[in-house]
Amino acid sequence: MKELTLNDFPLQTFDKVRYADTDRQGHVNNAAFSTFLETGRVEFLYPPEYAILSEGASFVIASLQLEFLGEITWPGRVEIGTGILRIGNSSIRILQQLFQAEKCVARAETIIVQVDDRSGKGSALSDRAKEKMRGWLLNK
Repeated sequence: MKELTLNDFPLQTFDKVRYADTDRQGHVNNAAFSTFLETGRVEFLYPPEYAILSEGASFVIASLQLEFLGEITWPGRVEIGTGILRIGNSSIRILQQLFQAEKCVARAETIIVQVDDRSGKGSALSDRAKEKMRGWLLNK
C-alpha cells in the first residue's frame, strides 16, 4: 500500500492533546495513542445518525497492531485518519493513522468483531452495515 496522507482516509477526525497525556519526558505517553485511535473508531462504529451495530450485539477488538513512527507533543491536536481494509462476515479490518503537523506519527491495524451479547460469539454484520462501510474502504 502506498504511503497515505490524512486526505487519503475516507473518515477523518481529531482529538486535542491534553497535558495529562504527557509523561515525565514531556512528550505524549504511548498509552494515549490508543485513546486517539479509539476516538477515530468510535465516530464510525457508533454514529448517531445510523446504526451499523446489530441489535443485541457489541463490537470488540480482536487484534490491535500499533506502530509508533514519531512522537506527539503538547500542546496541540492529533488528526486521525480511519479507513477500512476489509469487511468480513462478522469482522472489520481497519487501518488508522495519527498525524500531528501533517506528519504521520503512528499507524495501526485493528480487527473489530461484532459479537452476540448472549453467546459472546461472532455475529454476522448486517447487509445494511456492510453496504454503508463499503464507502469507507481504502483504495489500495
